[in-house]
Amino acid sequence: MRVLVLFSHPVETSYGAALHRQVVESLTKAGHDVDDCDLYAENFQPVLTREERIGYHDYPENTAPVASYVERLQKAEALVIVTPIWNFGYPAMLKGYFDRVWLPGVSFALEDGKLKPTLRHITKAAAVFTYGATPMRAFLAGNPPKKMIKRVLRAQIKIGAPVRFMAHYDMNNCTEETRARFLDKVKSEMEAF
Repeated sequence: MRVLVLFSHPVETSYGAALHRQVVESLTKAGHDVDDCDLYAENFQPVLTREERIGYHDYPENTAPVASYVERLQKAEALVIVTPIWNFGYPAMLKGYFDRVWLPGVSFALEDGKLKPTLRHITKAAAVFTYGATPMRAFLAGNPPKKMIKRVLRAQIKIGAPVRFMAHYDMNNCTEETRARFLDKVKSEMEAF
């Protein structure tokens, strides 16, 4: 299966980078064809320009500035997102990727004013997140990143596709043991993906 791995963290020595390496290694070991999209390493430009916003609904012209990223998304059969959660949201780099790549005609179509998902070729998805917040604090804040995966993404991909959510909460108070346990969990989940 062709798996698009979206990774967003600016520090190559971070725990997030270790999770990313584990995801790629485990998926590869399981025999998947991994398209490793490290947004920082690829110097992805996350800012939606004025011109892009003006032409936002003009498919397929709207895809020209990010054509290679659109092609990679359209070839994907599965998706794994690896990212920290900052201020209960995605890093600007990842948010910019969604703003610039998940365009009309790419991730959805508007037909008679109604939204129609167009990522049905993605048959499974997973998220590997780290939070500074505790689970309770994230819950009290509504945990928008989890809802984006479990509700919004789930609605965009193949109907009934499995969507796995994994999070290491309370990174502000984590230990080597908690990090190792979560890394092992990610390893097992990705080898069984």
